Amino acid sequence: MSDSPPREHRISVARSARAFTQGGEAASEAWVLLHGYGQLASRFLGAFESLAAPSRLLVAPEGLSRFYLEAGTGRAGASWMTKEDRGGEIDDYLGYLNQVRAALVPPVPLTVLGFSQGVATASRWAVVTSPAPVRLVCWGGLVPEEISAAHLGQIRLTCVVGEQEEWAPVSAVEAQARVFRAAGVSVEVLRFDGGHEIRPEVVARLV
Repeated sequence: MSDSPPREHRISVARSARAFTQGGEAASEAWVLLHGYGQLASRFLGAFESLAAPSRLLVAPEGLSRFYLEAGTGRAGASWMTKEDRGGEIDDYLGYLNQVRAALVPPVPLTVLGFSQGVATASRWAVVTSPAPVRLVCWGGLVPEEISAAHLGQIRLTCVVGEQEEWAPVSAVEAQARVFRAAGVSVEVLRFDGGHEIRPEVVARLV
């Protein structure tokens, strides 16, 4: 038996991924919608279909890691990352989302929206993709700590939070909004009577 520890090797592989679109036949703006943990892109897009229009393209990419939601069988969901090999997974989804943009999103003003786990994904991608989106919508989550006002630049930030939200409570969202505002970021906080959920009447308030 060898006394040396196992060696890690990193290998780039080609794989397929899927994204769903709606509207945008004559797009003058585009929205990229990033789902939360355990969700699928097609169903997530359905929660925002009221926003789709010939002039507004909706694009919902799906996280690269799918899994069964209950005991290895039944319904499936997808995830953007876990704590295992965190840096590698972040690099992978940033590259993937740039490919989605190149393939599906025309050169029009872009809004990036994330829900729950998708908030961290949306935030990290918004500050590295080029050209920068005009708006970042964080619903049911906080901008990751490593992202500062300087990273956001001229991106407008909209924070959506339910009064009964558990994962990113109102107090935390409002505190983060104050920090960003003090640093010169344009921040709007939309509060609603609900929890960790997508509400149609709140979706309508985003436009």
